[in-house]
Amino acid sequence: MTHDTIVILDFGSQFSQLIARRVREAKVYSELLSWTTPAEKVLALNPKGFILSGGPNSVYEAGAPTLPRYVLESGLPVLGICYGMQLLAYNLGGKVAASQKREYGPADLQVDVVDSLLFRDWEIGRLRDSISQSPNLNQVWMSHGDKVEQLPPGFRPLAHSDNSPLAAATDVARRYYAVQFHPEVAHTPQGSTVLRNFVVEICGCTPDWTPASFIEEQVGVIRAQVGDGRVVLGLSGGVDSAVAAALIHRAIGDQLTCIFVDHGLLRQGEALQVVATFEREQGMHLIAVNAIEEYLEALAGITDPEQKRKIIGEKFVRIFEREAQKLGQIDFLAQGTIYPDVIESAGKDKKDARVIKTHHNVGGLPEDMDFELVEPLRLLFKDEVRQLGVALGLPESLVWRQPFPGPGLAIRCLGEVTWERLERLRLADAIFVEELRGAEMLKWGTQQAFAVLLPVKSVGVMGDGRTYQEVIALRAVTTEDFMTADWARLSYDLLARVSRRIVNEVSGVNRVVYDITSKPPGTIEWE
Repeated sequence: MTHDTIVILDFGSQFSQLIARRVREAKVYSELLSWTTPAEKVLALNPKGFILSGGPNSVYEAGAPTLPRYVLESGLPVLGICYGMQLLAYNLGGKVAASQKREYGPADLQVDVVDSLLFRDWEIGRLRDSISQSPNLNQVWMSHGDKVEQLPPGFRPLAHSDNSPLAAATDVARRYYAVQFHPEVAHTPQGSTVLRNFVVEICGCTPDWTPASFIEEQVGVIRAQVGDGRVVLGLSGGVDSAVAAALIHRAIGDQLTCIFVDHGLLRQGEALQVVATFEREQGMHLIAVNAIEEYLEALAGITDPEQKRKIIGEKFVRIFEREAQKLGQIDFLAQGTIYPDVIESAGKDKKDARVIKTHHNVGGLPEDMDFELVEPLRLLFKDEVRQLGVALGLPESLVWRQPFPGPGLAIRCLGEVTWERLERLRLADAIFVEELRGAEMLKWGTQQAFAVLLPVKSVGVMGDGRTYQEVIALRAVTTEDFMTADWARLSYDLLARVSRRIVNEVSGVNRVVYDITSKPPGTIEWE
């Protein structure tokens, strides 16, 4: 099965991946490529339209990213966003200049041409005021220092804001569209409508990019690649490797062997769930290795987080190699690489996007390992991976598991990693997650929530006795894309229950604190 494709050219915007995600949400396949990508590679995708992303440059600066010639020569529809709008106008004879008043943040958009295809189904809402708490459907998100002052010949304006008289424009005959705002971000409530109108109504794409169609397509691709060969996959217990394993197993059955290394650094019950799900329920050939003692010995006395990461990654490589060699002839290595990994790797290595990331599911396998890669998820975003997991019949408790660092609890156990401290952290984390789930805050109310064990002690009083014990920090964030995040406004009653339970039920802890740092300036994880 082939799908219509939209190519998004990246000019350096921090929101470029969001454009691709929004187009995918409209059930249209999209690929995000650098504006420097060779024309033959781009056109080989047989795109039905182009979207030009935003970017930090000014189009008239020396050395600024330029519009590839093939975009206009293709005769295909084009949507320019922010810098993309300015680039389109600049190349077609318009005028772009620095704005007297830079515009960063929310703005109210007035759609002037309501019958434009780009704004079809755009709902006109009342403006936000100091009394109403209803969302402002006219709101868009601006982020620009330059703006189009004069449209190119053939263009007409479609919308304006107080500071942008030309906030949207079109040349209908050539199917060129441009918007100064960012339709891809959550702060533009109706942005998805604009993107869907462009890819479906203007480009004519069929919205058939669904989990079911992807499974059908990838089963054929995997079978064609693997043939009669044997595949090994390092199963981490995370969402990506789990879904990759389920998809590959559906395609080739017992030709797949999964190796699960239990390093003792997973959350409560996760090791048992991996074995139960994949060996018993899914019927996969699974090798479960108990390596807890090996990891604890290697981590003894280590407190530096980077050292922890390197030790854990190196240890996994050695154990994985050891177990893989026992299997005899193995032809393919499967990984749960997903699209953001591919994009990030391509940014670091323009010649080859298929580098094995050192922090990915298999812990950074050496490049000289004699395996061909099988990466069936490399075109999917995380939300698409979850949808695929549900379609493949994996349990929701696994599919909707919140993000978990590759080194596991070792980097949430600040200071030295010991079995006693891991168990302390594991139980505190389980209590927090259980209470969040009971309050229906785990799946939708927070995008990542966990406990951290701090290497500091504080004085407390329990009963008639004085205590001097460790501190648990709770972290819960809300985020759209994990590039930025805000701390979750959990209720005081919920936090009180969690604190009370941890202090009462977790031996060695007498104090609980809640992290209210956003990202930036902080990170989501503590290490």
